[in-house]
Amino acid sequence: MAVCYRHPSRETGVSCSNCGRPICPDCMTPTPVGMRCPECARERTKVRRTRTRSLPAAPVVTQALIAMNVAVFLGEVATGTPLGGISGSAFGTLYTKGALFGPYIVGPLHHQYYRLLTSGFLHDGILHILFNMWFLYIMGALLEPAIGRLNFAAVYFASLLAGSFGALLFTPLAPTAGASGACFGILGALMVVAHNRGMNVWRSGLGLTLLINIVFDLTVPGISIGGHLAGAAGGAVCGWVIVRYGERRGQQALALGACALVAAVSVVGALAVAGSTGLAPNGITL
Repeated sequence: MAVCYRHPSRETGVSCSNCGRPICPDCMTPTPVGMRCPECARERTKVRRTRTRSLPAAPVVTQALIAMNVAVFLGEVATGTPLGGISGSAFGTLYTKGALFGPYIVGPLHHQYYRLLTSGFLHDGILHILFNMWFLYIMGALLEPAIGRLNFAAVYFASLLAGSFGALLFTPLAPTAGASGACFGILGALMVVAHNRGMNVWRSGLGLTLLINIVFDLTVPGISIGGHLAGAAGGAVCGWVIVRYGERRGQQALALGACALVAAVSVVGALAVAGSTGLAPNGITL
C-alpha cells in the first residue's frame, strides 16, 4: 500500500493526477482534472495519467491483536475460567497466573512483573471479551490507517501498560484483567488525531463514546475506572506526539520513543504502587 509522500505514516490509494505521487486527504487539492498534490496545485503543468487506485489497507495490527486476545481467552476457558465470568474462587489457571494483582507483582514472595502486560490479554467471561473486541475492532479500524501500523501498535501497548498502572493505583488488591485500558487508549489517541485533522470530536461521536463509558464505569460495580482513565490518558499523550512528530520525515523515531517513554513511566509507576501493597491481607488471594 502506498503512503503519502508528505506524511509517510498515512496509507493512501490516491495519487496526484499530474506527478503521480501518493497523497493523503490533507494533501489533496481538487481540480477539474483530478486530485493534485500541493506543489502541482500551485503550477500549471501537463496532466499525466493517474495511477490505478487501490483499496485501503486492512487494519492488520488490529486484527492480529483481536486474534491474540481471542486465543488467550480460549486458553483461559480450557484451564478453568467460566464462560459466564469469574465467580468465587473459580478463576482458572491461566487467569490466576496472568491477572493484575499488586502483591504478586512486587512483594516479599513474588516478583511477577509480566502481569503488567499479560493482564491486558485476559478477560473475565465471554461478555467481557466480546465487548472489548468489538470496541477494538471499531476504533482500531479508524485509527490504524490514519497513523500507520507501527504507530498504532506503539499506542496500543503504551496504553495497555498505562491502564495497568491506573488499575493498580485505584485498586491494587483487586484482581484485574482485560484489554479495556488499551482500548480506551485507542479512543484517546483517535480523539486527538481527529481533532488535529479538523474533526469535531462531539459531532463525530467520539467524545460522547468516551463520556458514556466513563458514566458506565462510575455506575457499574467491578469495572476498573482507574485502568480506563489511565489508558485513555496514555493513548491521548501518544496520539498527540504522533500527530506532532510522527508524520514528519525523519521524526518517526521521536514519536515512537515518546510512546516508549509513556510505557516506561507507566511500568515504573505500577511497580511503585504494587511494591507498596506488601503481603496480601488474609482472605485476598489469587
